[in-house]
Amino acid sequence: MFTTRYVLAELRRRRGRTILTALGLGVGVALVVAVTALSQGLADAQDEVLRPLSGVGTDMSLTRPLRPASDAAGGDPFAGLSAAERKQLRDENRPRRLDLTSLGDPGDTFETDSFMSSQLTLPASTTAKISGLDGVREAAGGLTLNAVHVTGVVPEQSQQQGGFGPPAGGVPAASARPDNLDFSSISVSGVDPAAPTLGAMTEAQVTKGSYLTTGDAREAVLSEGYAKRMGLTVGDEVRLGGKTFEVVGISSPPLGGTAADVYVKLDQLQRLADRDGRVNAVYVRAASTDDVSRVSSEMERLVDGASVTTTEDLAQRVGGSLVDARNLASKLGTALAVVALAAAILIAMLLTLSSVAKRTRELGTLKAIGWKQSRVVRQVSGEALAQGVLGGVVGAALGVGVATAVGALGLTLEASVASTGAGTAPGPLPGLPGGGFGTGQIVSGTTDVVLNAPVSAQLVLLAVALSILGGLLAGAVGGLRAARLRPADALRNLD
Repeated sequence: MFTTRYVLAELRRRRGRTILTALGLGVGVALVVAVTALSQGLADAQDEVLRPLSGVGTDMSLTRPLRPASDAAGGDPFAGLSAAERKQLRDENRPRRLDLTSLGDPGDTFETDSFMSSQLTLPASTTAKISGLDGVREAAGGLTLNAVHVTGVVPEQSQQQGGFGPPAGGVPAASARPDNLDFSSISVSGVDPAAPTLGAMTEAQVTKGSYLTTGDAREAVLSEGYAKRMGLTVGDEVRLGGKTFEVVGISSPPLGGTAADVYVKLDQLQRLADRDGRVNAVYVRAASTDDVSRVSSEMERLVDGASVTTTEDLAQRVGGSLVDARNLASKLGTALAVVALAAAILIAMLLTLSSVAKRTRELGTLKAIGWKQSRVVRQVSGEALAQGVLGGVVGAALGVGVATAVGALGLTLEASVASTGAGTAPGPLPGLPGGGFGTGQIVSGTTDVVLNAPVSAQLVLLAVALSILGGLLAGAVGGLRAARLRPADALRNLD
């Protein structure tokens, strides 16, 4: 108890040294708290942007894209495909000529749709196989196609020329269109309503109306852009493949995500497009982030030629000041905090050594009157430890204050995704739509995110612990110096 009173008395007697040491440790610790809180705030802001794209870092998507012609052997875009896959691809995307005589009597109006894609489809059973992999929590199939819609009037017999069809690349040039035909093109995605949190469009993206229900009712959810462009809203109807679908919802695709114009039930789109039992994407949610890498590799082995996109890939699409600030905080900010903390501890050590050197007579006298060496060391270490505790409290308070000020300022950072061609087929392929057909479009643009700097109880405890560690290190150095003092030193320093 006497030693404790002595420690407190020494701290009061040497207020200047105590304040300087505690303040040095406090500044270093405060910087650690502020940088860590800011880094966490930036991470939270980036997660806010990415959250609609993925399930907290555990989502993946598998497709079977074609290689670009420039990479294929001999310039053949179908190199690497089996004979069956080539036939399947051409059969699914073969241009369908319009036999105008079969569409009605002369003067009748007509409409028809052709569905095409630049991706290979997979058996729907692939979804079940992937779902059975170890580490997979959930899997859902999807089908995204490009629908070329043709409307017009059946001409007189003398005007008919044996049929006409859109080119495989999609809508024909205006100069190549018959006067009585009108072409338009939209992207359509089939989603599994039984998996509302996983797919090309999720329940969370619906901003108006409702998500697709299970059952046979023909329902559609429109993207905000398409609905605005066409003047449609909830309760209206859209025509697809000769069938009428009721618009039950409007969705807002996330920045950096892939958006289609119209979303319908997977099984209904499969029937309309003559792709029963086929999908061209499998959306997967891993059980944990630790499973993502292994599950991704297993899926690539399971499906020949598969391309797996992970959350990390999605994050690379996002740029802007948000990403720049996080990179800066994670690199320069962390280094700065480490250097500042190390400097603060070094200063505390030097001040403690200086204090011991100035107290040679005092410490030597204590040894001369009977204090054991271990007790002298505890005295010096106790003073340094007390200064560390005080520095930790001061540093935590300063750090929390800085973090609170950052949150109060309401600073905003910009997250952006550059406009780019969508799809996994990088270029047009002979007999197929151009790159991006049937894969949706990547949503480009910018969004502002409010920056916060959250401080957790664990971070405050870490700050205090770091300062105490600094005090212990300073006490250890000072204690070793004090242990080497001899009582004779005190006598030589007497007046």
